[in-house]
Amino acid sequence: MYLKNSKKIVVKIGSSLLVDRDNKIRKKWLSSFAKDIKKLRSNNQKVIIVSSGAIALGCKKMNYNKKNLKLDKSQAIASIGQIELMNLFLETFSKYKLDISQILLTLDDTEERRRSINAKRTFENLFDLDFIPIVNENDTIATSEIKYGDNDRLASRVAQITNADTLILLSDVDGLYTKNPKKFKDAQLIKKVVDLDKVIKSINIKGMTELGSGGMNTKIEAAKICNLAGCNMVIANGLNLNPIDRIQSEDNCTWFISKISKMHARKKWIISSISPKGELIIDDGAKKALHSGKSLLAAGIKKVVGRFNKGDHIKILDNKKKEFARGLSSFSSKEINLIMGCHSNEIQKILGYVSKSEVVHKDDMVEI
Repeated sequence: MYLKNSKKIVVKIGSSLLVDRDNKIRKKWLSSFAKDIKKLRSNNQKVIIVSSGAIALGCKKMNYNKKNLKLDKSQAIASIGQIELMNLFLETFSKYKLDISQILLTLDDTEERRRSINAKRTFENLFDLDFIPIVNENDTIATSEIKYGDNDRLASRVAQITNADTLILLSDVDGLYTKNPKKFKDAQLIKKVVDLDKVIKSINIKGMTELGSGGMNTKIEAAKICNLAGCNMVIANGLNLNPIDRIQSEDNCTWFISKISKMHARKKWIISSISPKGELIIDDGAKKALHSGKSLLAAGIKKVVGRFNKGDHIKILDNKKKEFARGLSSFSSKEINLIMGCHSNEIQKILGYVSKSEVVHKDDMVEI
């Protein structure tokens, strides 16, 4: 039902779905996957594919062992593999008259407001041209500091900035279990998650890993990002043929249902940031004011943690250091250290220039 009612869908596939354990391309699987995408498109549903596999295919072409690759070498291998990956998609999808395009993203492309808006416009223009965007992390230029590290989180951010209704994570398991199904026979599949925090406390996620760089923990993080953005997410077994069709026909998967409606685009971007640059610890009076819908002023700030610039994402913590909001700072950390605890009418005198009175404006802030 959830998938059928989705107008915009993001599908993430991992390296293990494209290349098997014997390092052979799973062409039959990819063909069945293309049929699934064709079916979604015939229902007027917009589809974005987030695909791993560039490094795996680059290693296959060069006969390298992926486990022994260092970052600088992996960037070169990714450059080779990107062509192999897109040729593979082009060869397969063209048989079903599906036009594809490629979008390469780094962490900054979704974390910086201007760049995320530009990315969203590109996606929308591709939809207008009737093309299917295939997204890869730009491993050829990404350093360890600006890498997502796994495509689960990349896919969740793509779903967020494009206002997708559903994110499909195709994995090597049927979904989220009460225990690791590969170790415990009595493990039970959880088919629907509405209260994610409550479910996490009741299960043991430790050890629930898979072939790719991300395990169940990264999928849980992706679910949090999606659900906070008003987007549903599903984990399903992608090893079977026609994996998306099976989600609808068999429902043997785990759905993470968002409890909130789609938020304003700006606030959705703020709430789902995966790399806040710093933290502000505030007093009880400021917390009460924020709860009533007011902006954060310098007078209520007790401590600044980290170094950040004007416009960066930051966390807002209470006296007990519990996060309850995120926002965009109107000042740098250096400036806030100078003005914290002071009244707004003192800021100009302290800094020596005219500035905003709000450290975090209410329109740039979202409660967790």
